[in-house]
Amino acid sequence: MRGLSRAIDKFCQKHRRFGIPRLMIYIVIISAVVFIFGNDLIHRLQFHPPLILRSGEIWRIVTWVFTPSAPGTNIIFMAITLYFYYFIGSTLEREWGTPKFTIYYLFGVVLHIIYGFVMWLVIGRVILIAPIYLNLSMFFAFAVLFPDHVVRLFFIIPIKIKWLALLNAAFFLYSIINEIMNGRIFIAILPVVALLNFFIVCWSEALSHLRPLRNRASPQTINFKRAAKKARRNPDKLYRHKCAVCGKTDVEFPDMEFRYCSRCNGYHCFCLDHINNHVHFH
Repeated sequence: MRGLSRAIDKFCQKHRRFGIPRLMIYIVIISAVVFIFGNDLIHRLQFHPPLILRSGEIWRIVTWVFTPSAPGTNIIFMAITLYFYYFIGSTLEREWGTPKFTIYYLFGVVLHIIYGFVMWLVIGRVILIAPIYLNLSMFFAFAVLFPDHVVRLFFIIPIKIKWLALLNAAFFLYSIINEIMNGRIFIAILPVVALLNFFIVCWSEALSHLRPLRNRASPQTINFKRAAKKARRNPDKLYRHKCAVCGKTDVEFPDMEFRYCSRCNGYHCFCLDHINNHVHFH
């Protein structure tokens, strides 16, 4: 799993133009439109393998992503939910970059589609998959990156993301247990599918952030300091700072500010355009 996570990071480094910029805003807007039009449209967009293969309604392979998990939800609650999805998704895209966020979301979509088809083809059960667990899985990634970030619950109560992540984990666990107790074992696997997506894409990053704190410096910090000293001793450089993404230097752009990312493995410099929008080196 760690190897696959690293392979995704390497792919993103080599293909920086891959992906759909601002993917989450499109998902949120279309989801809002679908919600407004109501149940008739929602039923026409839900994932349903027999209708996809036998009736040619192939749009259902994708359009289930825009359907609300519980039709008839209060409009205020739906608005808050969609805003929350947008906030989490857009923040992850800025932190990871468009390629990795696109892979994260589309990979989760593909896993859900595969599971839905397998359930129908193998055991003859139609699983009406919904995007709720996929969207909520982004919350775990956000909590890994920004555990101490404070949000205002219901726009009033300040609470750290890491505590909300624990509530999110409790919701996943409750959903799994509740579905099993009601005899819907195959539906109970859906949260696991969403978690599988999180671990596959974010495994190496989760390990680096959740590693227990120790008194001594972490190997990544030691490597960073060694690489920094080595870089300072290199007399052949005509510049002091060079962006690892776009290649800009302080010689060509003397007024530009450069910063170094301590979360990358090694001594990597980035301009202000890319310090918060780059794939971390591992």
